[in-house]
Amino acid sequence: MSIDAATVTKIARLASIDVPEGEKEHFAKELSGILQWIEQLSEVNTDNVPQLSSVSDTTLPQRKDEVTDGHIREDVLANAPMSDYGCFVVPKVIE
Repeated sequence: MSIDAATVTKIARLASIDVPEGEKEHFAKELSGILQWIEQLSEVNTDNVPQLSSVSDTTLPQRKDEVTDGHIREDVLANAPMSDYGCFVVPKVIE
């Protein structure tokens, strides 16, 4: 696939990038080279290659999946202007 200066102008407008007129041909050649390299990668046979989920073979430590209140109720309520029975007190909005 070949990129021309008009395509570079359109890409620059979509990306909100100001590309000087003198550099559009340079970027067209660079983008064309990148696309040719990607086309070469599509020719590689990857049928028997397993999918890679991580570049390092490590497992993250797991914690128990349990619901808690965080054990910081008093710290949270200390920021509230008013609290009652361990809950925030808010103004009544429905009569």
